[in-house]
Amino acid sequence: MAKKKVIKKSWAEPFKIKVVEPIKMTSRAHREKAAEEAGYNTFLLKSEDVYIDLLTDSGTNAMSDYQWAGMMLGDEAYAGSKNFYYLWDNVKKYYGMPYFVPTHQGRAAEHMISQILIRKGDYVPGNMYFTTTRLHQELAGATFVDVIIDQAHDPANEHPFKGNIDLKKLDKLVKKVGSKKIAYVSMAGPVNMAGGQPFSMKNLIEVHDYCKENKIKLWFDATRACENAFFIKEREKGYKEKSIAAILKEMCSYFDGLWVSAKKDLMVNIGGFLATRNKKVFEEARNMVVVYEGLHTYGGLAGRDMEAMARGIEEMVEYDNVRMRVKQVEYCGNELEKYGIPFVRPIGGHAIFLDAKKILSHLQQNQFPAQTLAAEIYIDSGVRGMERGIVSAGRDPETGDHRYPKLELVRLTFPRRVYTQAHIDVMVESIASVYEYRKKIKGLKMVYEPKYLRFFQGRFERL
Repeated sequence: MAKKKVIKKSWAEPFKIKVVEPIKMTSRAHREKAAEEAGYNTFLLKSEDVYIDLLTDSGTNAMSDYQWAGMMLGDEAYAGSKNFYYLWDNVKKYYGMPYFVPTHQGRAAEHMISQILIRKGDYVPGNMYFTTTRLHQELAGATFVDVIIDQAHDPANEHPFKGNIDLKKLDKLVKKVGSKKIAYVSMAGPVNMAGGQPFSMKNLIEVHDYCKENKIKLWFDATRACENAFFIKEREKGYKEKSIAAILKEMCSYFDGLWVSAKKDLMVNIGGFLATRNKKVFEEARNMVVVYEGLHTYGGLAGRDMEAMARGIEEMVEYDNVRMRVKQVEYCGNELEKYGIPFVRPIGGHAIFLDAKKILSHLQQNQFPAQTLAAEIYIDSGVRGMERGIVSAGRDPETGDHRYPKLELVRLTFPRRVYTQAHIDVMVESIASVYEYRKKIKGLKMVYEPKYLRFFQGRFERL
């Protein structure tokens, strides 16, 4: 009897293309010049000189026809816009938080919660730092302490939930400084700097119970929470049959509050918010937003932006939308694996993180291997990624020395609903090409360094 042939079942994007934006092809000589003029910092490249832009998924996503239609319904009243109340209703419905303050992006919400909850000398433990979050915490007078599990610092480790908090590390800090000196525990999911790695619901419940027992607040960076919900559905026992919306709401139920950059999950070009179940924090934030952002019913946003955000919340929990996003990243990782290119495992939710420490193993970390690799990939093909290593880690505020993180990564971030599989193939081939001549690549030296968040504006020269 003939053996039955197994037919492969492919996945495809859950949309069809209605509008296209032309992108420019450039020569290597053009890109060499552009990279030099940008100080070998991909943040300083002109967008028109970029072919495939994987710098970030923040505000670079493609909105749906449903969202664009909503833009025409913007109520641009200064106070009490109907779009604000629609957005607030969806925050209550999907995140389960009764109180809500809009902001122009997530960074503003980070600033407000840091100013409200932190007193000088406090500590903020978290599952690995994020650049802007840690800076706001430090500017408010706190010290950030990394309490993520050790596996998160190993790119090759296959732990399915590398975003988990290590309860022993957290307890050690609490016992050392006292629970009253903990402003709050900051939990992100998935963890950006660890390679887009999720936390498990089991770990979240354990952290919640510990914080409740020790009277410590627990706050959530819920910027990419739907990706974390997807990984829980795929990897954690008891969640396979649950919807993304149900898992998201359960996650949020364990937190005192959260902040969101709407430019990610919500698939809009601008926007953010702070949400909480703590009325006192809400009232302070609602008062503070008037000083820094705008009236509490618009928070620096146009009515049309809030409408697009409200509709984006409805779309972000659709399983096919989240699955397509994660599967794009997975496809890219599987293709890179064929060339033996080192990257963070398991494959994350929003990006591929190349292990620059391994790829450019002949460079010292103070020669900025990730910054160098990002520049080389751009020069090769016009693909723009970004550094997540020693440059992003910045300097120790006490000593002024470089921080030397264990992870030295190049992040290639996938905007939602923007690129096709063919774009991914081009990107993979470019990385493979750079990998072939990696031993000939020389490092960089920093020639300009701003005071804060130097990875945005720092400039470099080739060694």
